[in-house]
Amino acid sequence: MDLTRIAPTDRQHIQKYTSGGFTVSGIAYAGPVLVFPKASQSWDVKDSAGLCEVDFAKVIEASGEIDLCLLGCGSRMTLVPSDLKKALRDAGIGIEPMDTGAACRTFNVLLAEGRAVMAALLPPGPA
Repeated sequence: MDLTRIAPTDRQHIQKYTSGGFTVSGIAYAGPVLVFPKASQSWDVKDSAGLCEVDFAKVIEASGEIDLCLLGCGSRMTLVPSDLKKALRDAGIGIEPMDTGAACRTFNVLLAEGRAVMAALLPPGPA
C-alpha cells in the first residue's frame, strides 16, 4: 500500500509496504525493517513469535532519542512478551503492537507531530 507523504523531509517516511518489504524515504528494504526518525535499517527477525530483548538491541540503544516503539506484527497484531516489555520500559521506551499497516500509518503521523517514535516492522502476509 502506498502512503501519502506528510513527514518533514529531514525525517524518515514510510512510503510503501508490501508482503515482501518496505520503501522508506526512497530506499527499498526486503523483509523486516527498523525505522528510526533519521535512519532505517534491515531487521534480522523472522516473525513476531519469540521476539526478545536481543532483537531490540538497536531500539534500546536509541533510548535517549525515542520513547515509543511501534511494533508492526504483520497482518495481525500479536502480544509482546512481558520480559521484552519490561526491558524496553526499563530503557524508557514504551511499545505498542499493532498490525503493520496501522504501525506504518501511525509512525508517519506521530513523526510529523514531532514525537520521539520509531517503528519495528514485519511485512504483512500476502494479500
